[in-house]
Amino acid sequence: MAAGLACAALPAHAIECRLALALAIDVSSSVDAAEDALQRGGVVAALTAPEVQEAFFEGDLPVALAVYEWSGRYNQEMILDWVMIDSPAALIGAAETVAASTRSHNDFPTAMGYALGYGANLLARAPACLRKTLDMAGDGISNEGFPPASAYREFPFQGVTVNGLVVNAADFEGEVGLIAFYQGEVMHGPGAFVVVADGFADYERAMRRKLERELAPPAIGALETQGDAG
Repeated sequence: MAAGLACAALPAHAIECRLALALAIDVSSSVDAAEDALQRGGVVAALTAPEVQEAFFEGDLPVALAVYEWSGRYNQEMILDWVMIDSPAALIGAAETVAASTRSHNDFPTAMGYALGYGANLLARAPACLRKTLDMAGDGISNEGFPPASAYREFPFQGVTVNGLVVNAADFEGEVGLIAFYQGEVMHGPGAFVVVADGFADYERAMRRKLERELAPPAIGALETQGDAG
């Protein structure tokens, strides 16, 4: 029903996909080489998990997917530009692109506001989809540049949901502070939620759970943000 109402709001010829999904991966200096391998591999494993593949192809319309990495204020790099996941081969190809990617930066701080702005502009040039979702994954609190609130004011976030994947691994951040930061400042828009990974070794499970939830049809009346500790 919700998808049908959204369809009615857009010209039939303009609709290309049901969801534009951008995944943002943290490569700031708090993420070491082994942790980066775990998160990159976790994205690949999650995308190719049977339950996630099934979720990608449940609807009548395909999903558009993009992946980028972020750290400092001027350090965002595309890993996978927009690709329409309209077949299993397209999904496997997208996963292979992520698997073959190499880290672009490793010595910059955590500029969450800039990373959000980059994601908003990326979604602004996405294919015409019924919904737009940005996934911000990270293991630290923003410590450079402007805060998320400024990004939400200044960049095109109308109609965009921002979910979070908290990697609860950095000892100096503290569990409560990091999760609270994502729930209070990063999570944004209708139906937004946060999933917590218990360290980078748990990244695959958290990403898989998050993707299943994002790819599912939106619940009618899902207007309130919510957290997810699992």
